[in-house]
Amino acid sequence: QEGIPRSLDEVADVSRVPQKEIGRTYRYISQELGLELKPVDPKQFVPRFASSLQLSEEVQSKATEIIDVSAEQGLLSGKSPTGFAAAAIYAASLLCNEKKTQ
Repeated sequence: QEGIPRSLDEVADVSRVPQKEIGRTYRYISQELGLELKPVDPKQFVPRFASSLQLSEEVQSKATEIIDVSAEQGLLSGKSPTGFAAAAIYAASLLCNEKKTQ
């Protein structure tokens, strides 16, 4: 599953280490190694989330489009990538008449 982003929540769940500690360690290692880490693109979460919800390719495409338009308008800054991906998928599912509950 290389190349698939994982949230701090997911890492914390499988490692049984508090999310706060994982985040702190992640930032420390990044700093020590001089890594310039880019923010995760919410579009990277769309296929996994949509697949787990059994949504169509049309919904995935529309969610990606919503994220692209939002990024162009500067609306992604400071937002959780997983939360934004989930919101885009929810909106796309409504637009494509494949309603799922929040």
